[in-house]
Amino acid sequence: MYTEENELYIANHAGKKICMVGKMSNRHGLIAGATGTGKTVTLQVIAETFGQAGVPCFMADMKGDLSGISQVGSMTKFIESRKDEFGVPNPEFSSCPVRFFDVFGEQGHPLRTRVCDMGAQLMARLMELNETQTGVLTVVFKIASDEQMPIVDLKDLRSLLDYVGQNAKQYTTNYGNISATSIGAIQRSLMTLEAEGADKFFGEPAFHVEEFIKTIGGKGVMNILAADKLMLKPKMYSTFLLWMMTSLYETLPEVGDMELPKLIFFFDEAHMLFEDTSKALADKIEQIVRLIRSKGVGIYFISQSPMDIPEDILGQLGNRVQHALRAYTPKDQKAVKTAAATFRANPEFKTEDAIMELETGEALISFLDEKGAPSIVERCKVLFPLSQIGAITPEQRRQFIERSDIYGKYEDAIDSRSAFEILHDKREDAAANGTALTDKERAKKEKEDAKLAKEQERLEKAKAKEEEKKRKEKEKRNAKIMNTVVKTATSGTVLKFIGKFLFGK
Repeated sequence: MYTEENELYIANHAGKKICMVGKMSNRHGLIAGATGTGKTVTLQVIAETFGQAGVPCFMADMKGDLSGISQVGSMTKFIESRKDEFGVPNPEFSSCPVRFFDVFGEQGHPLRTRVCDMGAQLMARLMELNETQTGVLTVVFKIASDEQMPIVDLKDLRSLLDYVGQNAKQYTTNYGNISATSIGAIQRSLMTLEAEGADKFFGEPAFHVEEFIKTIGGKGVMNILAADKLMLKPKMYSTFLLWMMTSLYETLPEVGDMELPKLIFFFDEAHMLFEDTSKALADKIEQIVRLIRSKGVGIYFISQSPMDIPEDILGQLGNRVQHALRAYTPKDQKAVKTAAATFRANPEFKTEDAIMELETGEALISFLDEKGAPSIVERCKVLFPLSQIGAITPEQRRQFIERSDIYGKYEDAIDSRSAFEILHDKREDAAANGTALTDKERAKKEKEDAKLAKEQERLEKAKAKEEEKKRKEKEKRNAKIMNTVVKTATSGTVLKFIGKFLFGK
């Protein structure tokens, strides 16, 4: 065991244990170094040490090597040569409880989310939209929310884009201009995304990120994402992990400072997260990294160089493990200097030189002390894992998946009623009522209705004019008759006749 009173034994320097303080381990960290210098084994050591302490972890497995953490380790010549030096004369080889995940559902439990839960900003990043197109996509998401049309999967989004595009005019007043050109560009990006298999990311049942926080037998569960296929699409990989980070931040309650974190999130190939990222999204990432530790989550970035991490975020990574870097070019030399500058100097050696001299399995390490201050950097040898180094077989993986406590919960996709079905029903109803009109058809109908109304108004005015003419002619005839009667009413006979007719006398 590499844990002792909430201290996590990670490396050794001249017989001295180099430990990470448990209550400071949610202050995030960085594991850096050139390819082949031991980053993956260091990640495995740190992860299994957290697991032994009862802290679950999430990690992406690029080559399948991390799956070995599920198996009990064994003695090797390397371990034999180091065990006494590390103060572990009789290593207690052990395995960690694991769950395997795969967004494609092939090498683990499916990891799905709903499109509306990922949000317009991350979807725009996934589809590589420009600022204008991102704005239009945001409007489409807002319309879907206001009109209660959930966007669950990509067919929902495609159907909604088509609907909004055809009826853009009716939304202009409340939501602003919706360009047909932008709608078309988003549709094309969506088609590309589907062709690359991203449709498997989205749907229901959506994965609940709280599932990552699980212990078995007092050990934290290692949640391992198969990323060998996902890595072929860097934008998908980084966006999907960013969604998980964001979901943890938005879902988990505030817990304040804890003796040990609730979860450690390892973000391998971290440079992908920050490439071609908008200012707004970069600010959001910085905010999540700054605040998520209050939710009990520690984030550990793994990358080749500290230069891959923006300065605002790098400053928040308190626990540092730096493997060797090579300086063949001026850019490499700058990376070495940057890496050296992130450590609190040790007067016994020059940090910049040591980075280039480190052997495989060696690292410069500085962890936060109990007061949160970075310790002086030490040149250390990272411990060996107590679990298996290297990949397991497909059959072993299958057995773990089928024995998992969540097996069957996420395996079968569900096509619930969402935007696609709602819009389909709306079109059916509109067709039945003769109201299934596009903006162009609606404009034509409005023009025809206006013309008809104008004609109706003209006819009504003509009718009123004709009636007025008849009324005046009638009044004229009556007046003429009365004049004739008055002129001829001079004889007594006529007067008597009129009196008798009028008064009965």
